[in-house]
Amino acid sequence: MYQVLKKKKPEVYALGRHISMSADKARRVVDQIRGRSYEETLMILELMPYRASYPIWKLVYSAAANARYTMASNEANLVISKAEVNEGTPVKKFKPRARGRSYPIKRHTCHITIVLKDISLDDSESVELHLLKKTRWKKNSIAMPYYDRRGLWDKK
Repeated sequence: MYQVLKKKKPEVYALGRHISMSADKARRVVDQIRGRSYEETLMILELMPYRASYPIWKLVYSAAANARYTMASNEANLVISKAEVNEGTPVKKFKPRARGRSYPIKRHTCHITIVLKDISLDDSESVELHLLKKTRWKKNSIAMPYYDRRGLWDKK
């Protein structure tokens, strides 16, 4: 039994976690580079006056290095297919204030994901695979009820 599967367009990504800046400030830069080519993105990020542009530049460069290593792709064919910024965990610190009191401060962090796609690889290429194994079916998992602190047995 042969099955014809279409190749997905290979994508590579770079993930920066716990970068110490607000997610909104990083989104302002990421919105400018989404959907652009790799070389154009590097030029834009080098000329932007924002603090967030340097960590994003490093992530784009890292994703391109991943593409060169894993797919042996040319930098001219790379396009940023997806770029997103999520909020990270805030770093909580205490600052000394008047009369020996402490004042809590939160330093916001963010997680930045950059996904690059190689546009030179066509989606029309297909690969024949001989499937030796039977298809595995997952059992439908039944949600077990859990015991709540208040003593209720329910799962919603």
